[in-house]
Amino acid sequence: MRSLTDKLVAAGRRIARFPSWLAAGTLFFLMVMTFCDVVLRSMFNSPIEAATELTRICMAIIVFASLPVISARGGQIAVDLLDPLFRGLAARLRDGIVDIFSGVLLIWPAQQCFKLANRAMDYGDLTEYLGIPQFYIEYFIAVATSITVVVLILRGLIELFTPASMHHSDAVYRNAE
Repeated sequence: MRSLTDKLVAAGRRIARFPSWLAAGTLFFLMVMTFCDVVLRSMFNSPIEAATELTRICMAIIVFASLPVISARGGQIAVDLLDPLFRGLAARLRDGIVDIFSGVLLIWPAQQCFKLANRAMDYGDLTEYLGIPQFYIEYFIAVATSITVVVLILRGLIELFTPASMHHSDAVYRNAE
């Protein structure tokens, strides 16, 4: 019988497939668009007018779709200068506290993203070439950041209270499929 934490970790891994595929699909679109833009610019002196605009939107989607997934996996860039000082329980406590603290710190940027998205919607801000309402991408950023807040806090709590779930989650993931 699997514990609630094991089920949570397994469900999180299944859910993480969607933003991962979204980021991958967006990256593929960006690659094809850039290739076409270069070919059109070089051969026909006719670049894609909205390429810069689309690149910005795609980069936001790639970064913010990946943020909760990378945070859930603990794949953030980390400086390990003090790792030799922390072993066993101390390392687990450090990791859990840092994850929770990071999640709490991310609440303010998430709130600001929602404020900016609301403002863009109220003002009717549109992108320059394609006329796409800017609040769509801004709400996406706000929601992805909010999901990351929840993910980091849950990851920290799991690390503090049921660390075995974090360390054998690969076996749980294989059994969940």
